[in-house]
Amino acid sequence: MFVPELFRKNDWDEFFEHPFHMPVHASQNNPMKTDVKETPNSYEFAIDLPNVKKEDVKAELHDGCLTISASTIQNHDEQDKNGNYIRRERFRGSYSRSFYIGDSVKEQDIQAKFTDGVLNLSIPKKEPVTPEKKYISID
Repeated sequence: MFVPELFRKNDWDEFFEHPFHMPVHASQNNPMKTDVKETPNSYEFAIDLPNVKKEDVKAELHDGCLTISASTIQNHDEQDKNGNYIRRERFRGSYSRSFYIGDSVKEQDIQAKFTDGVLNLSIPKKEPVTPEKKYISID
């Protein structure tokens, strides 16, 4: 049995390869941590989007699938008193996550609010729409 996870580098390996910065992937294994709470009338989503601006978040509903996408650009420039760089790190990334919420929910039914790096969504519970059966008359 092949288990690729056994051969993955750990954070210490990466630290010793690049001793002047901490590993990035340790904090980004799941950058969109999501809590889903069921209430009597809705599902309440709280999606963590740290270091992301509101204008860089997009929510899209297509064929019953809700997709949340976000992008971020971070610069950590540090200079000494002469303007020489001591450290200059940049990160650019985008990520997305999808949830199937059903065909009966429409865009206008979902309420969204972005506050302090958390996207809150309220998705109402709706009964699934069953297609009307159309019978063919047989003579």
